[in-house]
Amino acid sequence: MSSLCPIPELSTPFLSKTEPSSSSKLYRKLLLPRRVPSFCYNPSRPLKLTNALYTENVSLPKPPPRTASEQERDSISLLNERIRRDYSKRDALSIRPVMDSDEAGRYIQLVKEQQQRGLQKLKGDRAKDGKGGEKGFSYKVDPYNLRSGDYVVHKKVGIGRFVGIKFDVPKGSNEPIEYVFIEYADGMAKLPVKQAARMLYRYNLPNETKRPRTLSKLNDTTVWERRKTKGKVAIQKMVVDLMELYLHRLKQRRPPYPKAPAMAEFVAQFPYKPTPDQKQAFIDVEKDLTERETPMDRLICGDVGFGKTEVALRAIFCVVSAGKQAMVLAPTIVLAKQHFDVISERFSPYPDIRLGLLSRFQTRSEKEEYLDMIKNGHLDIIVGTHSLLGSRVVYNNLGLLVVDEEQRFGVKQKEKIASFKTSVDVLTLSATPIPRTLYLALTGFRDASLISTPPPERVPIRTHLSAYSKEKVISAIKYELDRDGQVFYVLPRIKGLEEVMEFLEQSFPDTEIAIAHGKQYSKQLEDTMEKFAQGEIRILICTNIVESGLDIQNANTIIIQDVQQFGLAQLYQLRGRVGRADKEAHAYLFYPDKSLLSDQALERLAALEECCELGQGFQLAERDMGIRGFGTIFGEQQTGDVGNVGIDLFFEMLFESLSKVDEHRVVPVPYQDVQIDVNINTHLPSDYINYLENPMEIIGEAEEAAKRDMWSLMQFAENLRRQYGKEPYSMEILLKKLYVRRMAADLGISRIYASGKMVVMNTNMSKQVYKLITESMASDIHRNALIYEGDQIKAELLLELPREQLINWIFQCLSELYASLPALIKY
Repeated sequence: MSSLCPIPELSTPFLSKTEPSSSSKLYRKLLLPRRVPSFCYNPSRPLKLTNALYTENVSLPKPPPRTASEQERDSISLLNERIRRDYSKRDALSIRPVMDSDEAGRYIQLVKEQQQRGLQKLKGDRAKDGKGGEKGFSYKVDPYNLRSGDYVVHKKVGIGRFVGIKFDVPKGSNEPIEYVFIEYADGMAKLPVKQAARMLYRYNLPNETKRPRTLSKLNDTTVWERRKTKGKVAIQKMVVDLMELYLHRLKQRRPPYPKAPAMAEFVAQFPYKPTPDQKQAFIDVEKDLTERETPMDRLICGDVGFGKTEVALRAIFCVVSAGKQAMVLAPTIVLAKQHFDVISERFSPYPDIRLGLLSRFQTRSEKEEYLDMIKNGHLDIIVGTHSLLGSRVVYNNLGLLVVDEEQRFGVKQKEKIASFKTSVDVLTLSATPIPRTLYLALTGFRDASLISTPPPERVPIRTHLSAYSKEKVISAIKYELDRDGQVFYVLPRIKGLEEVMEFLEQSFPDTEIAIAHGKQYSKQLEDTMEKFAQGEIRILICTNIVESGLDIQNANTIIIQDVQQFGLAQLYQLRGRVGRADKEAHAYLFYPDKSLLSDQALERLAALEECCELGQGFQLAERDMGIRGFGTIFGEQQTGDVGNVGIDLFFEMLFESLSKVDEHRVVPVPYQDVQIDVNINTHLPSDYINYLENPMEIIGEAEEAAKRDMWSLMQFAENLRRQYGKEPYSMEILLKKLYVRRMAADLGISRIYASGKMVVMNTNMSKQVYKLITESMASDIHRNALIYEGDQIKAELLLELPREQLINWIFQCLSELYASLPALIKY
């Protein structure tokens, strides 16, 4: 093999291909002052610049510090900051899958199909359109369901206040027809009911007031159009985040689990006849585990007592039979203990399957023994609370994570749960999923099975909402005790439990009463729960520690005091503690004084009163999403983007965007195919050349960084400045040309050239993409200068700029376009 290495073609990023001779002149000028020996460049060798930056024994004169005004004017630094901010927000380095355009196309099609399946399954949109066909689900509102004073959104006009429906005679007709009257900021509008049904959405804001900031104007829709555009851009950003997350999941691989031969025997132990929804959930989970190669991430949404646990048990059996470990995660020790008891009983015929419960109630030696067993694979099923997510818990061969009531965990725990989803199968059980979980399920980015059919013996729970009075409490408890039942008495805080205990002991002196809360000693809490389960304790005064999982067949009255301090999902879960048998159950919700309640608290209570039928946890979660807002995909903060257009229109825009996701793709072009035909003969100052170590190698590394991706180029530029300080203007121009070429490649622009006062960019982006990308540009100057014609983006400048100024203008323009890329699918 020859020892000679070819000198790389370094002229491309800096000089037009039409002037190859300029390249050799530039490099002769770079090399002559220092008389650097011949450099043999090997592209497979690791970059040296990064190492050189941190070499302590290199002694170089320090460049003069930049002033604040110089830093403000430095457009490369500003672009680098923007890139870093965007990458860190979306954690792009860890979640972005690397794939070519064709592969991305195939995966995007899979995502679209999944989204449609999720929407159909969860929203039950198989309603007939009257002609025998199916019609898609719509978020539009039926005008007859509106009440006077409700805020509505007209897709073209904006936000108004519904006044009412009245008959009126249209022009040129004698027949009166029904009109919907809507009040706007500058007048009243009326539109026929049929038209209103096609154009109106209910307006919901994700905050307490439910009131829009302002009503729209009939005679000036520009403000509304801007709000709608802002919402559309926000949706595009959500779509790209969802797509990247889901594509990452689709890229993960694990062998399908074999169908367990003993599964039929395990299924036969289930003492009840499964409902149709349960059967479908069983099928869904079995397919996820035994027919798919991507890790499962399925939500099982169903009311308390509707059979979610049985779905989880069958999944656990499938995974454990294949030699993997399963983890069952519960938010409270009470629920964890109940899961442990249920699983122990169900797996008792299989002595080879070992089960353990890890909780804060264990001694240190017991915990250490369990941790050792988990690490060495001596436990197959591990049940516990958030302690299972600790760094000390090391799993031997974890295959399945079952999460019960995810909304009860904190932000850090949820992040840890999310980290499992890329490597193990995850099954989430919930009666009222948190808004973000529901949002992912609605958009189809999480598989979901809805169990809404109640077991045949269950009857709805009667809900009583009223101001607190001791007489009502005594009457409710007496009714339940007279029919030989048991009572939950729930308060939002530990403080106050003793006071209630004293009041009830005076009212019912011959009745066994006890207190339960999470701060009690383990033995005391377990004994209390055990006695209540066995019927020895008739009234249990407690906090919401009993919110999830506790199944007491004989407890059919629950009293909840100070309901305004509970969340909607919490109240729904608490109410589900009763009515687990065929006896009619009662839930008494007491508030102190209605005048003290916020609008949001009143709406939560009204929603709970309305959702009194069995199997309405999912609908309640949707209501909760409308009241609280559903937050961002990767965080807990409430999003303001929904407030621009209201939740219903926001969702419809989201689904529309998802259905057209392949039309909104930017297909990049190879970096080496991009031509920048702007002739510049820039010479670096000799003192800067003398100052650099191996200038030719550094420029070669710059080229290699730009070839890889924008992140590498940004790191190179930052490292260069960290080592050598701010570069002179001529070097800045050379760097900018590298950035321009890299951004052009990512934007699908294959050639940039200037003709007089006109800058022309040949591009493969569609008109829809161009429209979206320019609508989200921050700079009016650049947006107004650009026009889209065929396969070209053109800009006519006011004057014919000198070449160096022209590169600056192109750099700024592409920076604005590139900043809009997060709003698009970038494959």
